[in-house]
Amino acid sequence: MNRGGMIRLSKRRFATTCDAFLEDYAKHHVSLSPLQRALLTVGSAAISLANPFRGDMIACLGETTGTNALAHCHRQMKSTSEGRRILAEKPRVNTSTVNLSYLKDLPPGTVGRTYRDFLGDNNVSPDDRVAVQFVDDIELAYVMQRYREVHDIFHAMLLMPTTMLGEVSVKWVEALQTRLPMCLTGAIFGASRLRSRQRQLYLDHYLPWSINIGLNAKFLLGVYFEERWEQSLEDFHKEMNIVRLV
Repeated sequence: MNRGGMIRLSKRRFATTCDAFLEDYAKHHVSLSPLQRALLTVGSAAISLANPFRGDMIACLGETTGTNALAHCHRQMKSTSEGRRILAEKPRVNTSTVNLSYLKDLPPGTVGRTYRDFLGDNNVSPDDRVAVQFVDDIELAYVMQRYREVHDIFHAMLLMPTTMLGEVSVKWVEALQTRLPMCLTGAIFGASRLRSRQRQLYLDHYLPWSINIGLNAKFLLGVYFEERWEQSLEDFHKEMNIVRLV
């Protein structure tokens, strides 16, 4: 295929992925009055603190309190060519868009294989993430959707399991990079639920490591992971300035 044909095919693919998000957004979006937003924020915060396993309430809290943070994330993504392509193409991460069989066949130690192994080891699916409902700006809504869909990739790249200790560690990285209030809340209140032995490990090792990664690693939400499946995890870590927790 000549260069012109490749460009046309590429543009059609980009239009398809972008249109898919726009259709999904239109289907799920709910407009809120200021009063409704305030009530939803208070209610979702109360339920999330009482039960940190209520993913629907945590997601709701993130949407009703995250406007400024999402704008920050959008600016960070726009500052790099990779991030700008993500915003333009609006790729999705689910079992319809990611070939998990292909990832499973990649060599061990690659980005894609590490992610696929994480899904299997922790019994999670990329289809588990709910659609954004309460973010009115469509560009910021996509940033939130992208954050949700790459959260498990963050876990995999940081080599953190879905235990409370692993979740709190990832939440600190996300809080420092994205500034999302729900991430900070999750990091603080999740840590308070750690058992005594876990809390000591957290204070001595996991928390300092998480803060270092959050402050010094490249902006992970601006990484086009789908184009990096075959990259070695070692090279990825070097490029992103990620030091493994030993």
